[in-house]
Amino acid sequence: MLMLAGALGTSIIVARWLGTIGVGTLAVLSVTVALSVQLGCAGLPSANTYFISQDRAQLTRVWSNALLFAMLAGSAIALLVIGLARLKPTLFGEVPLELLTLAAASIPFQLINLLGLNVLLGMERVTQFNLLDALSQLLLLVNACLAFALRVDLFVLVLFNTVAAVIVAITVVLIIFREIGKLSNDVLQLDPQLFKRMIRYGLKFYISVVAGIVILRVDLLLVNKLRGSSEAGVYAIAAQMSTLLILLPSVIATLLFPRVSAVKDIDGELTMRATRHTAFVMFIVCILAVPLAFALPYVYGQSFRGATLQLLILLPGVLLLGIESVMVQHFNAQGLPFTIPLFWIICVLVNVILNLIFIPKFGAIGAAVVSTVTYALIFVLVATYFRSKTGNRLSTVLLLRQSELRQLLNPKLLGATLR
Repeated sequence: MLMLAGALGTSIIVARWLGTIGVGTLAVLSVTVALSVQLGCAGLPSANTYFISQDRAQLTRVWSNALLFAMLAGSAIALLVIGLARLKPTLFGEVPLELLTLAAASIPFQLINLLGLNVLLGMERVTQFNLLDALSQLLLLVNACLAFALRVDLFVLVLFNTVAAVIVAITVVLIIFREIGKLSNDVLQLDPQLFKRMIRYGLKFYISVVAGIVILRVDLLLVNKLRGSSEAGVYAIAAQMSTLLILLPSVIATLLFPRVSAVKDIDGELTMRATRHTAFVMFIVCILAVPLAFALPYVYGQSFRGATLQLLILLPGVLLLGIESVMVQHFNAQGLPFTIPLFWIICVLVNVILNLIFIPKFGAIGAAVVSTVTYALIFVLVATYFRSKTGNRLSTVLLLRQSELRQLLNPKLLGATLR
């Protein structure tokens, strides 16, 4: 809830303060950093969780490898983004070079944060994971409030956000070193052979992770480049709302992954139970999001009224993508067969081609339609593959059993089941 409140509060303040162009510029910066971090992570977040959940004794070596990688790769990616911005500034539309440079400086710290959180997840430090994840959103909200109160320009807000990324990264590093200190006298222990295994494992996830980020994020960059910052600002609000709606299944998937990895859920029963609950809850959430869509112009301002239709178009895709993100953990825990990355490659090609066709003519509306089509496509591909591999009917995967429904409606029964 804190993460949700922080993200919503930040977006409302920025929208009211900066308008559609300012929101569009800030969204492009955020997406650029997020894409850079995901493109540069080489799948190591999943590898961190997997290797530590398999053998806690590897904690020191896994984290040492990951931390060194984050510092080196993150710095190289930041320099690459700055270089691209200088050589071809039109690539980022109307975003000023100094803002891109300042935002890019946060990339190494964002990468440390991402890899560190997955280390905590592998250790099953869920509370610390959630608190640190929430801290990032809270600092963004505080920054937005400070910037609004001081009436500073967008450069200062981006500076505040970069400093926040540094603070969170340092906090993550200190917490993990403290945990390592409880288990070993060596807080740093590089292991090149283990790193090779981590990279081999992580690269299998890399295609899926990168493809997912491209599908979720690249449309906003295309809207910004092809239709301008103002329309990108409106679409950024609709896209952010859809991202927040996907937050719940993302959390479920994140927590499910180390569990199915540890118990080796061959028949998919644990995954199906989580998927059925996710499908039910996400259906309710998407229904409740309909009035939220109509409220957006009143919350953000009338200049954002186009976000209403865009969010309504995105909702069916949000429902299906949320379900898929939980269902696919069955295959992630099995070592990720190449079929899943292949599905994502297909979806990326479809997404980019359709966006290039529809965005120039229909703008953000076209981007929303393409997103929902792509989300539906990955759901159909993964669901069909899950059925073929486990032999379970889709109704068994997606529809709650009567006993599960009673548990959901009775908190006491649900609590007893979870314990």
